[in-house]
Amino acid sequence: MTNLMNYHKYSFDNDTLINLYKALVKPRMIEEKMLILLRQGRISKWFSGIGQEAIAVGSTMALENDEFIFPLHRNLGVFTTRNLPLHRLFAQWQGKENGYTKGRDRSFHFGTLEHHIVGMISHLGPQMSVADGVALAHKLSKEKKVALAYTGDGASSEGEFHEAINVAAVWDLPVIFLIENNGYGLSTPNNEQYRCDYLVDKAVGYGIEGHQVDGNNILAVYDLISKLAKDIRKNPRPVLVEAITFRMRGHEEASGTKYVPQELLDAWATKDPVSNYENYLLEQGILSETMIHEIKRHFKQEIEENLEIAFAEPYPTASEEKELADVYFPYQQEIIPPQAPSISQKRFVDAISDALRQSMQKYPNLVLMGQDIAEYGGVFKITEGFVQEFGKERVRNTPLCESAIVGAAMGLSLKGYKAMVEMQFADFVTCAFNQIVNYLAKVHYRWGANADVVIRMPTGANTTAGPFHSQSNEAWFFHTPGLKIVYPSNPYDAKGLLNAAIEDPNPVMYFEHKYLYRSISDEIPDDYYTCPIGKAKLISEGNEMTIITYGLCVHWAKQLLEELNISADLIDLRTLLPWDKDTVSESVKKTGKVLIVHEDTLTGGIGAEISAWISEHLFKYLDAPIMREGSLDTPVPFTRTLEEQFLPFKRMRTKMIELRNF
Repeated sequence: MTNLMNYHKYSFDNDTLINLYKALVKPRMIEEKMLILLRQGRISKWFSGIGQEAIAVGSTMALENDEFIFPLHRNLGVFTTRNLPLHRLFAQWQGKENGYTKGRDRSFHFGTLEHHIVGMISHLGPQMSVADGVALAHKLSKEKKVALAYTGDGASSEGEFHEAINVAAVWDLPVIFLIENNGYGLSTPNNEQYRCDYLVDKAVGYGIEGHQVDGNNILAVYDLISKLAKDIRKNPRPVLVEAITFRMRGHEEASGTKYVPQELLDAWATKDPVSNYENYLLEQGILSETMIHEIKRHFKQEIEENLEIAFAEPYPTASEEKELADVYFPYQQEIIPPQAPSISQKRFVDAISDALRQSMQKYPNLVLMGQDIAEYGGVFKITEGFVQEFGKERVRNTPLCESAIVGAAMGLSLKGYKAMVEMQFADFVTCAFNQIVNYLAKVHYRWGANADVVIRMPTGANTTAGPFHSQSNEAWFFHTPGLKIVYPSNPYDAKGLLNAAIEDPNPVMYFEHKYLYRSISDEIPDDYYTCPIGKAKLISEGNEMTIITYGLCVHWAKQLLEELNISADLIDLRTLLPWDKDTVSESVKKTGKVLIVHEDTLTGGIGAEISAWISEHLFKYLDAPIMREGSLDTPVPFTRTLEEQFLPFKRMRTKMIELRNF
């Protein structure tokens, strides 16, 4: 390691050199103050970036102010360089109402579209994929812009690191992935994280350009990122940059640095980015001691004044109504009826294709993404012919990178696009689970952005497809505030609910049963129309019992009601989140008997929540125990005889007879 910073080889004008110094000193001074406040108990947690400021400051200064940056824990310099009001930053760290997350999240876990910053979530890797989406939006809109996402040496071990870079490489996206290699992932040294000599060596594996830079040299970082950004704007492509640096304090203050050899800390202390650059400017006569003193005096005053503002601001007042209201992006659906009278016989699968095609026509900013959905038309041929009509920019084959593609959909939304992501089978959504439940679902509640994303989920059994192509996994998402879940049972609703889901600016999980694709058909409007999200449908009316179900089970229930000559209210929920309590309540009060059925396994299914709600709110109207039926609590078996036993159809018959006779 050398102490020589090689500042002299850069030929920036004095104004640039001084501005870089100011931008470098400011976050250091704020950090030093925060460490004092942490010891005083006036803030709760701190992730120190001392020793790494040159990376955040140099790279942010190198970008245009309207280019998106995706920072991590230790990138205070991004926020200060983008001139966020300090009193709001300080309020954020104190959990105040005026913070960017209104006290709902901490430290740098936030974004601000005004300043083109998208903050991290604790899982570290996902922001790289969201940067892909912003970069894709730049490319689709023909904007000569670049996105920049930070990651760490530790996070480079995550699958999202691979997926995001791979997608960016395949699609030639204008994005810089900047690795802050500070030697440790919390306490785990790099020799326990990876076996390559340097992380930049990974670039060749993705077929992209890679650069390494001294992350403590503000001029080296600024020079490299400036040149790369300028070139990428003209020649869109991803670039991997590894900035070699060191974390001089703990991962967060409570963890300390006892695991770091003292000689290593001593050696890196000599490469401090602030003191070295300051000494260089003094030696060159660009700054004087008086100028430095005045700069620091000004920042000290600014920090103290803004701290007083932040400390005087109130903490959030707990309001159940306000908290619930902020889970979703504000949206009032207006039901659109078909304008033309013409109708056609369409299968379930045709209705879905119809909705996608008409939504693509209605929304020029809608992008479809999924494996094999372009020329091949998808494994179920739902998007067949779409490439010819809408082009490959809007109908995009994706690598097998489910998580990165959902993240890219989130990034598109940040730029005002709509996105539909097709899971080839609902089972494969596990690979994107983190992006859905921790990014899409929480982004509005945390800092006010929205995820205008629909995820199509070909779901369900009865097709002898075995354990990995047959699962009903809607209950996994039913427990996640911020998502909406729709699950149509017929062609009319399939088209109307998919159109409605695409209209809705919130993230919607759209489940479509594979068995229904080509087994049912109906006459439905040819024109564009929508169905209400959150409103159940009464399929039949009767007095003996209420059957609450959705999807394929609606058809089984209709069949059994006819065979058994039972008079029942048959409720097709259609929307599972939020589910229609009013329709359920009205029916239960009338019939007094309830059977809840779903194809999903019985334990922990959606039926359990509905049953609990009825027990709590409608108990006095019940004339029998609430009954439930679902599939066996096993994985979905392959062989037909085993699958028939697994599915609830036969047990539904028994339960309906039992309930009638109670």
